[in-house]
Amino acid sequence: MKFEHVLSDINGFGRFQILIITISFVSRFSLPCHFILGNFIAAVPAHHCALDDTGVIQNLTQEQRLTVSLPVQEDGTPSSCKMFLEPQFHLLNNSNDSDQVIVPCQNGWVYDNSTFKSTIATEWDLVCDRKWQNKAAATVFFIGVTFGALAFGSLSDRFGRKIMLLVAYISGMIFGIASAFSTSFTMFAVLRFFTGFGITGIVIVSAVLSVEWVDIEHRKLVGVLDSLSWTFANAMIPAIAYNVTDWRWLTVAVTSPLALAILAWRWTPESARWLIANGRFEKANFYLQQCAQMNQKEEFALKITPETLSSINVNERKDRTYSYLDLVRTPKIRRLALLTGFLWYGVATTFYGISFNITGFGLNIYLTQFVYGAIEVPAKLSVYYLLDKVGRRNTQVGSLLGAVICLAINIFIPREMPVFRTVVAVLGKGCSSASFSTVVLYCSELFPTVVRQNGMGYNSSMGRLGVSLAPLILLLDEVWRDLPQVLLCLIALLAALLAGMLPETRGLCLPETIQDIEDEQKGYVQCGLCGMDIYAVI
Repeated sequence: MKFEHVLSDINGFGRFQILIITISFVSRFSLPCHFILGNFIAAVPAHHCALDDTGVIQNLTQEQRLTVSLPVQEDGTPSSCKMFLEPQFHLLNNSNDSDQVIVPCQNGWVYDNSTFKSTIATEWDLVCDRKWQNKAAATVFFIGVTFGALAFGSLSDRFGRKIMLLVAYISGMIFGIASAFSTSFTMFAVLRFFTGFGITGIVIVSAVLSVEWVDIEHRKLVGVLDSLSWTFANAMIPAIAYNVTDWRWLTVAVTSPLALAILAWRWTPESARWLIANGRFEKANFYLQQCAQMNQKEEFALKITPETLSSINVNERKDRTYSYLDLVRTPKIRRLALLTGFLWYGVATTFYGISFNITGFGLNIYLTQFVYGAIEVPAKLSVYYLLDKVGRRNTQVGSLLGAVICLAINIFIPREMPVFRTVVAVLGKGCSSASFSTVVLYCSELFPTVVRQNGMGYNSSMGRLGVSLAPLILLLDEVWRDLPQVLLCLIALLAALLAGMLPETRGLCLPETIQDIEDEQKGYVQCGLCGMDIYAVI
């Protein structure tokens, strides 16, 4: 007997599952906000060297002071990082007779505060020669996310989904709020690392918990609804950032919703699949009885007992502790882990490489971010349609190839056409969003229950590694203007090729054990539902 049989009897998508999805939707709001937060708290406003106001220069107008103190860039604007060693008064007469000794800024910088009241760039002067530190702040955060994904993936397979979800809520909130009151850049970077470490548990635990409680035909709906929570947050954060222009209070504003998630945690059930796989039949029966009652299937609740649950087909030892090593011990799981890991890396690098480049097109930062978020709605609704029509694998490959095409086109569009470049980038963002929405559901269906959280933790860590490197890839525009676009295009193309090597999971039972996947005699997972057998080639 399969768990799907029990779930089908008590309604695999009723009020009980809707409650889980609702709690998950609310709790996920802070996570994507923190992922995109660097676009606003680390924004670098227009700036130039602070001028020496002593001597004759103080009698000049502001425009004249800029003329005699700062060299001019190719676009005709004053330099952001250089100044003349001595005032060049002859420039007021359009004369170039004098020697112009140019040096780095000597007295700090003056920033344009019309858009942002303060950012970490203006707080600690992370510009010019220290510009890399500003980008490194995002990288440090995502390195924390990477380690957090590994930790939460393993711990939630060992201790359960529910308790680790609470740990993610509390740690993410504590470190997120603390980072808003940092007194130095080093302190900020350390606290952002631990914020990323804690907050990443929310997505990998809640995604698996949702999938493990719903029936086969509604798994794609749950996957799309979970991903729409990211879309909602991505569309809302520009409105929040527009009204909260101080980076400290903006950090507090996007972290505070976790308090609501902590309050709602008490109504979150443990995964009955995980409990059964670990031999805890009494506890699994308790939650299944709750599910049956809430879904108004009391007549079937009487048939569910710890004894009947013990007959569910889980062939491997229930007292065994699984770890990440189980992802490499057997050949087919090892191949699956390698393919999905590189796929997550490519999907995440492409998605966030596009997402972080909201200032690269010369348009309003808030409008660009809003459009980036809004395009995800039609993209993810199309995913809902395509997942069943063409399958998980084809949807994954097709969406990645769409991102490749958009990235390639933008390489050849002149910088003097910012609107056209933005339109193409938005389409690319939509395709990359569709690929991200697909990969979470797709990979959660590929791994068996006993190592599903380990598999998702490993995949998530590979994805976060890609995210952490995305800001550094964007810095390569100083080497060659189009180098970041070229690299993102190649990474997305490689990810599409790897996705094409994975098996299809459309309409199939979730595998429960490693043996389900490693079955050498048949090479498939068998699931009898509705009087028929369904087979998944591995």
